[in-house]
Amino acid sequence: MSDAVDAIIGQWEAERPDLTDALWPVQVIGRLQRLGRILEKEIKTFAAERGLEMGEFDVLTTLQRSGPPYELTAGAFRKAAMVTSGAITNRIDRMEAKGLVERVRDTDDRRAVKIRLTERGHEVTSAFMKDHLANEARLLADFGREGSEELAAQLRRLLEAFGDTSIK
Repeated sequence: MSDAVDAIIGQWEAERPDLTDALWPVQVIGRLQRLGRILEKEIKTFAAERGLEMGEFDVLTTLQRSGPPYELTAGAFRKAAMVTSGAITNRIDRMEAKGLVERVRDTDDRRAVKIRLTERGHEVTSAFMKDHLANEARLLADFGREGSEELAAQLRRLLEAFGDTSIK
């Protein structure tokens, strides 16, 4: 069975036979890029069907997994999401209007503002996360758990090679 990446490689081999031996990275990088776009679209659609944007889901899950008191500074979000302060401010504004998060002043430094998960935010995150994991399992159904773990090990190795070893 062949895929779009095989077709692209075949086109390059026909156009530039001198590159045939150098095309091997396209087998991995091309597939990772295509897969990233496909998965992002699937998950974005899944979130939208539940009234959330991907950025909002990211904020909710980041707060939830941070543990009590389920709060982080806006700066911590900017660093984790690699977005501008304006983008994170807009995201938090929308989420605050939905009752998912609240802004609270840091008791140690009144200039600092923390973003805290509300009770409604906890409820939405808990319900969404259960469905999200089931959806991801659906997306990987052809691989199964064992195949997914093997793939995860190889992807982890690739990420480690690029120095992506921690979210902190």
